[in-house]
Amino acid sequence: MTLVLLYLVVLILVAIVLFGLGSVLFGRGEPLPPLPRDTTATVLPASGVTGTDVDAVKFTQALRGYKTSEVDWVLDRLGQELDLLRGQLAAVRAAHGLDDDTDDADQPVEAGAHALPSDKDDA
Repeated sequence: MTLVLLYLVVLILVAIVLFGLGSVLFGRGEPLPPLPRDTTATVLPASGVTGTDVDAVKFTQALRGYKTSEVDWVLDRLGQELDLLRGQLAAVRAAHGLDDDTDDADQPVEAGAHALPSDKDDA
């Protein structure tokens, strides 16, 4: 019986030493600070969104979130629609000899590119 207890104590000590060594080598795993209020980690350009930009969007997963397949379907559809509309707009501009409106891309975005819409904007 004493031999089993001795093995158990040695096993626990080895586990504690390995855990301590792993913590020192790999860090304590501090979490990142939370995002500021009314912002998101999802990124889209402030203007000139293309189908590739929409394809690259990733959403944060939540316990009671959306079905991934549905979100992917909507994003694929929006990306195709954006590319189609931009192609049609470029064709119309070329047919009428108009130049591109690339000046809008230099304009600052009021709340930042990552800001979520606020309730004040609806009023």
